[in-house]
Parts: sequence; C-alpha cells; structure tokens
Amino acid sequence: MKDVVCSKGFLVALALTFACSLAGSLLAKLPYLQVVGAMVISLLLGMLAQTLRRPVAFGSRGIALISNKFLRAGIILLGFRLNLLVLAASGVRTIALACVIVTGTIALTYAFERKAGVDRHLAVLTASGCGICGAAAVMGISSQLPGGATEEERERQAENKVVAVAIVAILGTLFTLVDVAIQPLLGMSAEQFGVFVGGSLHEIAHAVAAGSAMGSESLDAAIITKLSRVLLLAPAAIAIGVWYRKGSGAAAEGAATGRVPIPWFMVGFLAASVMGTFVPLGADVLAGLVNVSYLLLGMAMAALGMTVNFRVLLSRGRIAFIVALGTSVVLMLFALFAARLFF
Repeated sequence: MKDVVCSKGFLVALALTFACSLAGSLLAKLPYLQVVGAMVISLLLGMLAQTLRRPVAFGSRGIALISNKFLRAGIILLGFRLNLLVLAASGVRTIALACVIVTGTIALTYAFERKAGVDRHLAVLTASGCGICGAAAVMGISSQLPGGATEEERERQAENKVVAVAIVAILGTLFTLVDVAIQPLLGMSAEQFGVFVGGSLHEIAHAVAAGSAMGSESLDAAIITKLSRVLLLAPAAIAIGVWYRKGSGAAAEGAATGRVPIPWFMVGFLAASVMGTFVPLGADVLAGLVNVSYLLLGMAMAALGMTVNFRVLLSRGRIAFIVALGTSVVLMLFALFAARLFF
C-alpha cells in the first residue's frame, strides 16, 4: 500500500475524487439537488470522470485504495453523527421499528432477488442497502463478504458493488420525491410523517430531505428513526458476514484457523458514537468530524463511479432493480402503517 500512496497515480486519484466529493457536497445544497444527496452526486460525477480515461487509468490502483480505505474511515467518522442518548430517549418503539425494518427488508429483498435469479453477492448488497442506510451499507457489508477466488470473480464482485449502489441511489431518490408529493394526502402528524420517511427511505440525505417537508418536528423524527437503522449497520455487518461465509463454504476455513471475521471499522463506528455522545467535544468539533466523514464517503463514491461498467449496470442490474423496487414499495407501506399505528 505504501508504494501506491507514494505514486503519481494515487495523487491523480486523490485529486479527482476530492474534486468530485467537494463538488457533490456543494451541488447537494442546491434546492432541486438536495433531494439527491452529496454521495449520490459524487458517484455520478465519478461516472462522468470516466471520460478522462487516461488520468483514471493512470490512477486505477489509487482509485481502488480510496474506494476501500477512505470508505472505512468515512464510516468510522460517521459514528459521531449518532447520539446514543438521543436514540435511547426516542424509546423502545423507534428502536424496535428499526430492527423490524432492517431485518424484514433485508430478508424479503434477498429472498425475492434470489428467486428472480439475481447473483447471491449482488442480492445481499442490494438488500443491505435497501434495509439499512443505502450506499454506506452496501460498501460496509461488501467488505465483510469473502473475496472471489479468481480475478474474474473479484471483478464481478466489484461490479456488483457499483450496481447495488446505483440501485439504492435511484430508488432512494425516487421514493423521496414520492413521499414529499403524497405528504398532503396522508393526514399524518409531523412526528408520524418523520417516522414514516425515516423508516422507509434508504439514505440519511433522503430522510433529511423528505422529513423537512413538515418542519423541524418532522425532521427530528426522521433523523432519529433513520439513525436507529444506521446504528444496526455494525451488528448487521457481522451477522451477514458470518452467514454469507457459512453459505459459501468459507466458514470452515475461518473455523479451522480460529478466526471470526470482525469488521474493525464498524467497531470504530460504535466507538465514535460513544465518544460523540459522552465526550464533551463541542458542537463545532462534532460537525467538523461529520463533514470530514461525508467528504471521505463522497471520495469513495466517486472512486466507485470511476470503475462503473455501464454495460454491466444496465444488464445485470435490471432485474435486481425491479425486485428492489417492489420490496421498497412494501417497505414504504409497512413504515406508513407502523407510523400511524404506533406513533
């Protein structure tokens, strides 16, 4: 890794992804692009950067490093966004709802994706992105799945990450627009609408954009409900990693060596949550750490976009998208029902 970091290719990759991430964060502040979110815009800018084929190819190893290491660092720092006391104060109902939504959405989406003939690896990533927290969940869960035995398998897995991120990004944006459009027809209180969007939308940015439609009370409920799902990323990564290895025959190897796959960056995520909650860092410091988190995640998304195979995205992702669209409708209806009944 030291050779890569010291290379010109890494500097090219660093500059390109930083520019995409910074531009994404600025563009996401515009009224009509706010609903899309900075990470999705960074991903799209990364795709556009493929037109700069020579620089991208020159920095391909650096791009791979950024999409991996910077992502993990970004997820760790994202933990400072979670205030555990606020989540605890939200009550058992919100935590229980998050557990049901995450477990049910992942299980339902994965089951139907597999019945439709979708690749197991892609099905897991798509289901995780829909159930937990969008692109960050796709990338976090993917790091816990065993790598392919051949170069062809590893390339296919890398493509699956891009396809899954694209699917959850498109669906999250689509349902954000739907939720905002139907809000006047629902007759819900501000808290109920916030729980509804926080429980059903894929990205934090999507929940924030839709939750703000009914004011600060709705926005607070949306963020709390969404962060309750984000908190489950760490235990979900461990559980899915162990389950996937068992199904793929990788568990025997882990048992033979006495090693259990532990997502240390997820441990860092939880540690950051504890620090952000109990250590008096100050609002400005916490906000700065979260901004750095989004910058790093945006760089990872841009790096991912620079590796997109558009042919694969359109062919392999079509069926997976249709299935995830159906299960996202189910998720929306369930969250609507639960918000009305319990909040």
